[in-house]
Amino acid sequence: MTEIGIRPRLVLPGLIPREPGLETYWVRPGSITAVALSPGDRITVIDRAGRQIAELTAIGMRHRAAAALGVSADAPASLVRSLADRPGEAGSNVLALLTAHGIAPSDATAVRLFGEWSPAGARETFTAEEHVHVLVGAPAGAMSVEDDSANPPSELLIEVRRAAPRPRTEPALPEPLAEPILDLRIDAATARSYRVKEGQFIQIIDVEGRQCSDFLAFHERRLEAGIERGLDSTTTRYFMGKAYPQPGLHGKFYDQDAQPLVEIVRDTVGRHDTFGLACNAKYYEDLGYPGHVNCTDNFNAQLERYGIARRRGWPALNLFYNTAFDDANLLVFDEPWSRPGDYVLMRAMTDLVCASSACPDDVDPSNAWVPTDVHVRVYDAKRKFSMAISHRVTPDSEAKLTKQTGFHPRISALTKQLTEYRGYWLPSSFDNHGALEEYWACRERVAVMDLSPLRKFEVLGPDAEALLQATVTRNIRKLSHGQVVYSAVCNETGGMIDDCTVFRLGDTNFRFVGGDDYDGIWLRRQADRLGLDRVWVKDSTDQLHNIAVQGPASRELLSELIWTPPTQPDFTDLTWFRFAIGRIGDHNGIPLMVSRTGYSGELGYELWVHPQHAPALWDAVWEAGRPYGMLPLGLDALDMLRIEAGLVFAGYDFCDQTDPFEAGIGFTVPLKTKEDDFVGREALLSRKAHPQRTLVGLELAGNEPAAHGDCVHVGRSQVGVVTSATRSPVLRRNIALCRIAVQHAEPGTEVEVGKLDGHRKRIPAQVVRFPFYDPEKIRPRS
Repeated sequence: MTEIGIRPRLVLPGLIPREPGLETYWVRPGSITAVALSPGDRITVIDRAGRQIAELTAIGMRHRAAAALGVSADAPASLVRSLADRPGEAGSNVLALLTAHGIAPSDATAVRLFGEWSPAGARETFTAEEHVHVLVGAPAGAMSVEDDSANPPSELLIEVRRAAPRPRTEPALPEPLAEPILDLRIDAATARSYRVKEGQFIQIIDVEGRQCSDFLAFHERRLEAGIERGLDSTTTRYFMGKAYPQPGLHGKFYDQDAQPLVEIVRDTVGRHDTFGLACNAKYYEDLGYPGHVNCTDNFNAQLERYGIARRRGWPALNLFYNTAFDDANLLVFDEPWSRPGDYVLMRAMTDLVCASSACPDDVDPSNAWVPTDVHVRVYDAKRKFSMAISHRVTPDSEAKLTKQTGFHPRISALTKQLTEYRGYWLPSSFDNHGALEEYWACRERVAVMDLSPLRKFEVLGPDAEALLQATVTRNIRKLSHGQVVYSAVCNETGGMIDDCTVFRLGDTNFRFVGGDDYDGIWLRRQADRLGLDRVWVKDSTDQLHNIAVQGPASRELLSELIWTPPTQPDFTDLTWFRFAIGRIGDHNGIPLMVSRTGYSGELGYELWVHPQHAPALWDAVWEAGRPYGMLPLGLDALDMLRIEAGLVFAGYDFCDQTDPFEAGIGFTVPLKTKEDDFVGREALLSRKAHPQRTLVGLELAGNEPAAHGDCVHVGRSQVGVVTSATRSPVLRRNIALCRIAVQHAEPGTEVEVGKLDGHRKRIPAQVVRFPFYDPEKIRPRS
């Protein structure tokens, strides 16, 4: 432990164990995690979000060995028993463990922990009295859209404290993604070569974290013809338009003849390099380390057998190498972002000769000063792997791969133009339409779009209203049942953490919809700080996926589809920022929530269903939309719509350094009428009284557009920055949102948008009122 008053020199969440002998494991909703214990080991099961049942099954010398943990198991182990009905799925290891101990899954029993009213952070600890395997399951069912006290399933955390801490060894390799056809360890400071056939998958794993691995690949058939063609960084950057390929549309790596050699399928790190050479003798000699082992010489030795000419420096795909260009355009580097077990998965697009290194650099931060091993696995071409990028909400949280929304089966049939957006694959535009046609469909008729990546949290319990009143800027106490309110969420300095909508489902039941997974963590931390122990914040993002149906014809279209019971408002009676619980068709149809909300500046609605019903909802809306000329709408068209309507976007128009007044949503901060304190109130009182910047609209002269981040000038001095910009089809001019000094915020003020270096090229512009389109919000209110 750190002595009181002494700060640690470095904080490395997720990399350094919190205490010797501590191991942590996650249990995802609907899954089982198995842990082996020795006598004296302690296992703690933690209900992190609250209200999540846990099932604990122990298997040991006494078979049903709950007694080995000092407890009795008398409840059916529902998750373990269900494995018998799911042969071939994940869980085969658990079945094998049961079989080895002579236990039929249908006979498995469990200790049931936690329940409907277990608080967030509730924990139960058990001590092993003998060698035992413990299965911890998190039962999960579909959250009902119709239940206003819905309790979405949530993950559990397991902490194991060993009686005899194991000696430090390298972290265990992650489980193979499938049965590998090649399993290859590359020792620290060495390199290995290997062959890969077209269609096969190459997984390169950072075993201990923060270790670079240079990767080379050559077209094998051309090598046999005496022609050497390998990965070419310059060609790749040119065609992909990125510093390095990433999963998705821009994920291929090319050779000098512009032929694709590999496609990036998964990336759990997100930071690599294609600018530097693999480390080489000259690099170390120039630093004063002659004779230092290096990747280039290691590659030369490995590639000789294939007739590949030696080089003094190999251009490579430098996986996990953390480089960037700073403001002075210098190429800088630091310790890698990669964690133990992080990996990149690639697909070979032709037969390849490959080489991978475990970089030996120990004289700078490239490998965090200590070179370690790299591991390579190759999988058969018949295997199927999802395209994904990894995200962590906080540095020490579990990595989550990109998902598909419930509407993906229908959307992917209409377009290949998919992009990674906040952990999900969403369409940027639709084949055979394009952003402009989709835009006009929404402005003139009706369009449908997938907005499922919005983060949803159920805020439940007697303290739910108190928590939201203390954490969002709007006055939640005035929110009626069936009403929605748009709000800002601020930190103690008044900076915006996020914007959100809050739905009131009942006296003690709210639905918080924001843009970031961190919102839920922050709300729980505020509940702890305020001593609100009768509130639960449960993530329901995976239980509620939503489409928006927007445009002048949206009401007429949906009125033919949506049925509401007598206890709910009729669909056609829903006013702006109201919602109802109903069904598709009639009382036997798909349950859904419908809200009169949107992000387009048009009359519109959002439809919220469980993901299992998403394809059927899409089909119903799609069929009903045919007579109205409805089109699907992607992110590119949505950006045009929302900028015209003056609707702000996180990371562009605001961040945690921006207050709501500077973000153009000061109307969400009722400082005079909301008397209760909330996070950031005192700071916002001061910032409103002494404003420095505000959000304005700009109309640009000519046909050249502005872009996010462009500087805005009056004379030589910069007075603002463009936050969002587009060519407005309906206004037929270039427009932008701009955060500008209040001294230059009056409509009619002449400014200039700086291009190039901000001085060599300027676009004349004028401050104008915004929203640019329908500033009185007549259309969405209609």
